[in-house]
Amino acid sequence: MSTPAALSRTTGLARFNLLLMVRNRTTMLYGFVIPLVPLALLFAAPEPTPLAGVAGLGITLVMALLFPGYYNLLSMFVTRRDELVLKRLRTGEVRDAEIVTSMALPGVAIILAVTLLSIPIAAAAGFDLPLNPLLLLLGVLVASGTFAALAVWTASWTRTAEAAQLTSGPVMIVALAGMMAPAVPDSVAQWLDYLPGAAINDLVRVAWFGVEPGADEATLGFLATWGEALPALGLLLAWAVVALLVARRSLRWEPRA
Repeated sequence: MSTPAALSRTTGLARFNLLLMVRNRTTMLYGFVIPLVPLALLFAAPEPTPLAGVAGLGITLVMALLFPGYYNLLSMFVTRRDELVLKRLRTGEVRDAEIVTSMALPGVAIILAVTLLSIPIAAAAGFDLPLNPLLLLLGVLVASGTFAALAVWTASWTRTAEAAQLTSGPVMIVALAGMMAPAVPDSVAQWLDYLPGAAINDLVRVAWFGVEPGADEATLGFLATWGEALPALGLLLAWAVVALLVARRSLRWEPRA
């Protein structure tokens, strides 16, 4: 199949999935409202320091990745599978990767929207604008792919859409636990640093504020942020690859018995 045809099929399905999301008030509630709530921490900070900014903006991005990104794709995949929608799609020209991508794209769009909204809100609270917005965008896209991969993996062992409320728990705990790395002893933090949430924190710290590990003020220039962010980007890619490899072996496209 030609690339233009595949792109057309994927974008067509993605627009349909986005329309369904917009019409669902509950989905839009946890897609926009829940991720933006942590931004209140920015206004509660005594001073607009990088540390306070990383705390508020980091949790905002993680919540956006978890809800419109991860959980929405998980519940959508399981629901469509139970309704035999995925089975019918696979009998046509649409490929498996196109199906998954089209379901993930609406969540990615909301994640990007939350990221963009965070910039003026953070500025209103007195925080600096992102030092390297291109790196921030790249990090958000890589993280979106990581959590989409985790959603597909979780769907492989989730029997029903109702069960997704429970099966999503491990990934949510792992993601949020990584955010705790700066607040726990070094003996614990060295293990939490391998979790996706820690990588998100690092990306915000570097791309937004240009702060090196252990520093309180901006110490990095625009070019230096690219090299400093490589470990965090690599960690997110590693999580995505492992999740996709496991999901590929166990993913089911028809209702589980």
